[in-house]
Amino acid sequence: MLPFLLGMGVGYVLGTRAGRERYEQLSQAYRRVADNPQVQAAAGVARAKAGEAVQAGVAVAKDKVAPTSSGHQPTAPGRAAGTNGAGR
Repeated sequence: MLPFLLGMGVGYVLGTRAGRERYEQLSQAYRRVADNPQVQAAAGVARAKAGEAVQAGVAVAKDKVAPTSSGHQPTAPGRAAGTNGAGR
């Protein structure tokens, strides 16, 4: 989505400077590239890798936040263990 928005933004800026005809040329060139099966395959691979990275990050975060076997709950940085923020 970000590359699409970036491409549209660049196309818009260049189009406003060069006129509508040039904007249409840039827009068509972008569509040809974006619709290319090789580009779409590469984008699919990138999406899959990003999804895997997110899942790995979530797993690491869960491991960091999971209660320990001693039953001790992790505390937020800057908070003493056993306080609930009452009395502020």
